[in-house]
Order: sequence, then C-alpha cells, then structure tokens
Amino acid sequence: MWKPVLLLLLVALTAARAGAQGNTRAPNVIVLLADDLGWKDLGCYGSSFYETPNLDRLAAAGTRFTQAYATSPVCSPTRASILTGKYPVRTGVTDWIRGRQEAGVARPFEKLVAQQTAYQLALEEKTLAETAREQGYQTFFAGKWHLGEEEAYWPAAQGFQVNKGGWSNGAPTGRINDSTGGFFTPYANPTLTDGPAGEYLTDR
Repeated sequence: MWKPVLLLLLVALTAARAGAQGNTRAPNVIVLLADDLGWKDLGCYGSSFYETPNLDRLAAAGTRFTQAYATSPVCSPTRASILTGKYPVRTGVTDWIRGRQEAGVARPFEKLVAQQTAYQLALEEKTLAETAREQGYQTFFAGKWHLGEEEAYWPAAQGFQVNKGGWSNGAPTGRINDSTGGFFTPYANPTLTDGPAGEYLTDR
C-alpha cells in the first residue's frame, strides 16, 4: 500500500509538538528542495561560510532532519521520489528529464548505459500534494518542476492547486535579459507572470 512517508512523518512530528503545546490546528507543512545543495551549505547545518539567516530561523522553529539521503544524484528522480515516497526505479524516472543518454547510448566518458527514463511522473502515481488535499490541506508549488514535458504532467495535474513557475524545463531557457527566457524578465515561462524590466527570477 502506498504511503506518503515524508508527509506523514512531518505531520506526525509537528502535530506531536503542537499537541504538547495544546494547539489542535493542523500544522503547516513546507518542503524546501534545492538542487546541488551540500549537506553543510546552510548555517543551521554548520556552515560558517554561507549566510542563510531566513532558512536558519525556519529550521529553528520547525523540524530538522540530520540523517537523510537523496535517492538520486540528479534532480528529476529525487523530486519524483519525494513526491511519491518511492525509489526512482519504481516511478520510472531514473534520470533528469530527458537525461544525458536519451538515445540509449553512453558517451565516451560514461562507463554505464543508464536504464531508459520516463519523461514524466505518471498521473497514476499518488503524490504528497494529492494526499495533503485529501486531508483538507491547500497545496502550493513554486519553482523548478522538471517532471513532465507536456502540460498534462505539470504541478496542477499532480495535486497542486497553485503553481508558480513549475513546467517542463529544469532551468531558464535563455541566458541573458532578453526575450529568450533567461534569469531576468521576460521569463518565457507559461506558468510565471513576468515582472518589471530587470527583475531577477529568484525575486519573482
């Protein structure tokens, strides 16, 4: 039977804390996922180089996990795993979409040919967002999705009521502040409203 392990764990831990304080409201659940973030790249995890005061405050008021591992070294399979509670091979998303070896051929420097990856998280998969909605939660997604090239597989189809920025691409399509869709408006992202001239994507 499918179980959204991460959500249940977060809710259980937070509910226990709320119960101890006499609070009967359902807890808010926020999951932050950052690609390529090192285990010690935040102040709350011991960084003396990177300054992350806002995340440190959030961690101090919430629950930190200190013994956890990503199921994949790349983005799409990791995100699919967190959303479904399954290993990448169980969802079929085993590489970033479309992957480095989409033709099934390894490059000269690659020693292995990877298993063919799915180009989307199947709609049959039950996500954390779908489970949360069944429990009366409102769901919101912002940022990088990269779990389906067609709109039919974007966040709105996977249980998220609000989607800001999540679509097929894993990164901005351009490189500079022009109409190619770079890190500055116009973003050329169908799920993200453009901002004033010169606005930076992170600020949006």
